[in-house]
This record gives sequence, structure tokens and C-alpha cells, in this order.
Amino acid sequence: MYKNNSFKAILICFTFLASSASVIAQSPVLVDKVICRVGSENILLSDVEEEFSYMKKSDPTLDESAKCQILDNIISQKIIIYQAKLDSIIVSDEQVNLELDTRFERILMQMNGDEKFFEEYYGATVAEMKDRYRDDQKQQMLAQMMQRNLINEVDITPKEVMDFYNSIPRDSLPFLNAEVEIAEMIIKPTVNQVSRSEALTLIQDLAQRIKNGEDFSELATKYSADVESAKRGGDLGFARRGTFVPEFESTAFSLKPNEVSDIIETDFGFHILKLDERRGNLVHVRHILISPEITSADEVLAKAKLDSIRNLVLEDSLSFTVAVKRFGEKNVPSFNNGGKLRNPNTGNSFFETKDLDYDTYFAIEDLAIGGITPVMEIKDMRGNTMYRVLQLQSKSKPHRVSIETDYDKIANYAKETKKAKYFAEWMEEHKKEIFVKVDPIVDGCPILNQYKKELKP
Repeated sequence: MYKNNSFKAILICFTFLASSASVIAQSPVLVDKVICRVGSENILLSDVEEEFSYMKKSDPTLDESAKCQILDNIISQKIIIYQAKLDSIIVSDEQVNLELDTRFERILMQMNGDEKFFEEYYGATVAEMKDRYRDDQKQQMLAQMMQRNLINEVDITPKEVMDFYNSIPRDSLPFLNAEVEIAEMIIKPTVNQVSRSEALTLIQDLAQRIKNGEDFSELATKYSADVESAKRGGDLGFARRGTFVPEFESTAFSLKPNEVSDIIETDFGFHILKLDERRGNLVHVRHILISPEITSADEVLAKAKLDSIRNLVLEDSLSFTVAVKRFGEKNVPSFNNGGKLRNPNTGNSFFETKDLDYDTYFAIEDLAIGGITPVMEIKDMRGNTMYRVLQLQSKSKPHRVSIETDYDKIANYAKETKKAKYFAEWMEEHKKEIFVKVDPIVDGCPILNQYKKELKP
């Protein structure tokens, strides 16, 4: 599978500056230079110094010897990148641009979209910062893709899970805290026809004003219900396929640059779109959103509906899972899991009670298994009112890990352990095939001795 039969990557370490402590250089005038090379991949002295400086901010007690470990880590990453290139793994410019757009968009959001403040803080514009980190981002994504490809091959059998469990002394098995499994059902108020008609009339008026020559961005800033993008004239930045809801996405990808769409309707309300730019599977689009007003009467009806459904489940007229599928809000992550919540820290459905948020903990505290909370009012990310009930589906007491009760947890840990071992062995194997010529002064970094061998013909 891997093209390593003739894998003779040449890792050449040039003169390695040293201090009296025999680690990476600390001279009055530090001149940047290539200190190592993995195939065609260079490692600069500044690469090590910059990483050390970054780590030093988090741990002021860090001493100069840490630079040896830093260099070894960089060499390991370069080995992965070198092999990725041999295996023709490709990270496209489009993927890199999207990742950079996402990262810097997130930073800008934390700065309330203030690009001037961004420039003052970083000493460079957003575009300049993207250019500065483009190569590093591509290298990082290449290494991550290679590593994923390697460990995705790893699977585990029930026998391996059992062997892993049996290899741990019983008195060394960890204790698990009390855990629960919780499901939710959420219902959103339905827009009444009067509000819908008013919203439609407003966006029809805006569409006509755009046709008459008024500026799209100015109208978005003034009228759009999407508060964050409205601050930027409706700008949503670059996004790939799969980012938006289907109706919005199909329209965005059908437009030509600077073209304005007809009015479309989604669960969020009515939209007008304008395409700024398209790059393959990426679109840079603006929009104006007009959301129909939800009235207090709409909210009362939604709450009453959810309460009625709750009673049907408690009376065993239908199961909670069926109720979620039939009546629940589809645009929430739990919908496709029958309402069951996923723990973002573990990826499974178990929560330690100490990790539950305040409202959820006290809502389920006194429930029996199968019990359902009264209807609760919650807010979505846009501040819109929704209604929610929770069902306690399982509850365990604190206990020592057991194959009978915790098989999935043990299997997951065994698999992760096997992945880590597989990757470590892969790395050690490839390190042996990399030949190093170093200056004797590198002896100050014993961890690099593994690379010091004679070049083979």
C-alpha cells in the first residue's frame, strides 16, 4: 500500500549550534538557517525557536533542553509529510483556503467582525495573515490526513477487546462515576399566517428596491434578521457544499458572480442571496433574511402541543423515539438519534452527572428511568423560543469498570490504544529508514541519537 520499498529519505542535519548546555543555539546574533532536512522538507532553526517561545509563554519554567524534544517532534511531522507525498496524498488549495477562511472568520467573530482591531492586534491584515500561514496550514492538514489514513485501517475484534480487558489487573480497573443517558424532544412554535404574510411583503419590497439599484449590502445591514452577517452587509464568507440548508445551498450554487436570487424560503424565513464569488465547491455569498415574527399565541400553542405529546408517551400510547421522529424539531442534532443526546467529550450517549449543565441536572435529578420532565422553555442560538422535554433513559451508580456493563467503553479504549500503538510502530519503522548526517555537536540532544547512522549506498 505504501511506497516504501525504495524509501530512502535523506535526513541531513547541518551544523547544529550549541550553548554551554549543549542544546540549540543561544548566540547574541541568531542567524536563521536550515538545521535539518527530511527529503525535500526543511526544518529551520527559527521553527524550533518559535515553538519554544510559544511553549515558554504557557510554561515559564521550561528550560533550553526542551528544544531537543521540539526538534524531534518536528522531524516526526516531516516524516509523516514526506510519506504522504510519496503516497500521493493531496491537500488542495481549495481545502486550505476553506480552513483558513474558517479559522480567521472565527477569530474575527470574537472581535465582533472588527478588521481594523484585528490588524492592530496582529500587525497585519486578514489577507496577509492567511498568506503567512498558508504553507503551515497545508503542511498540518497533509500530516493530519496521512495520520488519519493510517489509523483508519485499525479495527478491533471482540477477542481483542476481551484480551485487553483481561490484561488489566482487576484491582487496577478504574471506577466510573454515576452516569446517565438522556433523550430530548424539541418543538418550535409555528409561524402564523399573518406574520408570514407581513414578512413576505417586506422581502418582496426589498427585492424590488435591489432591482431598482439600491445597494444590497446596505439593505442587508439595515433589515436582515441575521444579526451577525448583517454587520458585514450580509456577508457569510466562503462556505463549501453541505454548509447551508438545502434550499439555500442549491440557490447559492446556481448563481453567477454578482447575480441576485429570487426570494427563497427556508425554516429560518425568507432570503435574498447575492453571489460574490465561486471557487469550485466553495461559494462566497451574501444574504438578506426576513424572519416572520413568532407571537406569544404561537408559543402557547407550541407548548401545549408538546405537553400533549408528553402525556401520550407517559400513557404508553407511543414511544419517546417514535414521538421524536413524528413531532420533534428536525434541525437539532439529537433528532437523527431518536432524541438521544451525545456527549461531545466522548462521542457516546453517556454523561457523568457532574458534566451536565445546571438546568439539565436539576431537571432529571428526581426522575425515575423512563420519566419525562415537564415542558421547559429554551432558546436556540438566535435567541428564538423553543420548548423541550427530557427523558431519563438509563442511570448507573458509581462502579468499577466491568466487561458486562461497560463493553462499549472498554472496546473504544482498546481500539484507541491499538491505534496509538500502530502509529508509534509505523513511526519507529520509518525513522529507521531515514539516514542522518549530523555535526558532532548535536550530542547535546540525546533524543536525536536515533537518527545518527551512516548513510547507506
